[in-house]
Amino acid sequence: MALKSAMMPPMFRKQIESQRRFTPTPRALAGHVPTIALTPVADGRTGAYESNVANTWRLVEKVYSLIANNVKLPDGTPVRVVVAPEIVYGPRSGALAQQHYVREGVSANIWIGRSWSYSDELMSACNGIGSSEWIQAAYGLNQTDRPGAVWLKAFTAAMDEKKRPIFAIYSPDLEDESKPFNTFVSERLLRFSRCAAAAAEIRGKNYLSIGSVSMGIIGSDVRRNLMSDYLGMGTVSVDMVALQGRIAKGFYDHDEFDRALKFMRQFKMVFGKGKRPSAPDALLAECVKMALIVRDLMIGNARLADPAIGRRMGFKADVEYAQGAHAIAAGTQGQRQWTDLYPNFDLVESMLNSSFDWNGFRAPQIVATENDSKNGIGMLLAHLLSGVPQLFADIRTNWTPASIKKATGRDVSRIVPRGLIDKRNSGAGALDYALNIFDLVKGGRKMTVQELAAALRAQPAAQKALIAQAIKNTTYMHASLDYFPGDGLSSHYRTPGGIPMTSYRYNVVGNELTCSVVEGETVELPQAVADHISNVTDKTWPETYWTPYGMTSFDYMSRIGPNHDANSFGLIGADLVTLNSMLRIPMDMNNVPKEQIFRPTLWDRYAGDDFRVCEKLGPLYR
Repeated sequence: MALKSAMMPPMFRKQIESQRRFTPTPRALAGHVPTIALTPVADGRTGAYESNVANTWRLVEKVYSLIANNVKLPDGTPVRVVVAPEIVYGPRSGALAQQHYVREGVSANIWIGRSWSYSDELMSACNGIGSSEWIQAAYGLNQTDRPGAVWLKAFTAAMDEKKRPIFAIYSPDLEDESKPFNTFVSERLLRFSRCAAAAAEIRGKNYLSIGSVSMGIIGSDVRRNLMSDYLGMGTVSVDMVALQGRIAKGFYDHDEFDRALKFMRQFKMVFGKGKRPSAPDALLAECVKMALIVRDLMIGNARLADPAIGRRMGFKADVEYAQGAHAIAAGTQGQRQWTDLYPNFDLVESMLNSSFDWNGFRAPQIVATENDSKNGIGMLLAHLLSGVPQLFADIRTNWTPASIKKATGRDVSRIVPRGLIDKRNSGAGALDYALNIFDLVKGGRKMTVQELAAALRAQPAAQKALIAQAIKNTTYMHASLDYFPGDGLSSHYRTPGGIPMTSYRYNVVGNELTCSVVEGETVELPQAVADHISNVTDKTWPETYWTPYGMTSFDYMSRIGPNHDANSFGLIGADLVTLNSMLRIPMDMNNVPKEQIFRPTLWDRYAGDDFRVCEKLGPLYR
């Protein structure tokens, strides 16, 4: 029976009578800021509790400050850190903590103890704090008079018995409570927090598939259940005709289009000779419109819902279309159903994936070339872990020193004794890779990539230098009409050598995800050698020469999965290993040093067999 208006609470009547609108949010996408709980624990016995209370809270304060000051999302938003209302020492105090955490939207928890506590009871009758989706860690103080390790080992054993994965943090050396954490403890606390924040940030957001499968590439097959089971993400599909519809109807921000067009004309451009599908100005304008529309399809645009703006710009405002797909990552099919007729997505992908555009310095929008959603997953996760843009690439060619000498007469065996991979792709190479971003801030080469990202966000002068160098070092070049009959504009640059860079790839085997991670560095080749490689491949595309650590380039090309990989500034292999263990995605290949591997204690119960424990646990969200 329909509810009569007079019976409705005032709130409902107000909602029925109001008009639909575009609801603004503090960040581009709606959602709770990742929130990590700190849960102090202590022995509840009278006397034991009182002797521990002050120093336990001091320990919590140190952990709080470390995370709050150092863990931020790529847009600069600090990860939220909340603390239990009181020290947990039994089921009731644990239930009070859980009540507080539910209100605060917690998704990860760090237990903190400096002495013995009642390990199993601290779980609040075994399961009270957290849920099966929560990422959990425990830090126990290593000090002789306060053996936090005794509680820590008892507690992790309880968690292992219940198949609740938990990361154990315990210093290899005795600690002094009056001093800052040593490097080992601080690195593990920060690695856990970065990875837990990344897992929380993707939860409930979407991957936007613009088009479908590109040229039969299996990576383009967007596997909805895998996205949901392993990442907690949804998927949205939009036919590419939606772009043409918006272009034809002028359904984009015309003021921003004018700004974007002016900005893009700062780049050197080569439009090609002879008869082309479009005049240069028309081609550039079309590509800029595509970039604006792809972004709007991902995250929405409030201005498209405003009737006054629509009337002024000549389009009909539409609240539904303005919403976007709530997509934290996307992919564009491009070839061939689009590119046989229209410009390719190279300018779109290169600009959206970069750390800047016509609106200034900003967090990238992750967009995968050829709708390779598996590479898009990797770019998204590595971006959240590193805070910097990512490089989508073809694993184009393996060059050994012998093959280079045969082709060019130059001996490069001292430069690349293990050989190199020519990484280039027409699309999603972020323009940041046209320079060494570690040189933009003082002492940058000694920083971790996360420290560098924080320094760049804090220094407007460095941001301006980044944008200026990227524009100077990049040329947008015409497309090969043999492959792109609709033309296009590809960014061309050459990545400098000597930059630490991590390559990675997510693979699908049946109905399971796996991940490959290989750390290495970019290579500075003699110009004649680099020019030769460029000329025999495609000189209109961005090029990055890279060599892996501890293996040959042939080993890498032989063992990596598909024809695409993705890459990040910095050495983030250990972070990716930790994050994948949180998501229950096994590593099929990695060269991360053994001492940096950080996984839950449950892995040790299965002899460190990543595949076996992930199979036993199943995906995090299934």
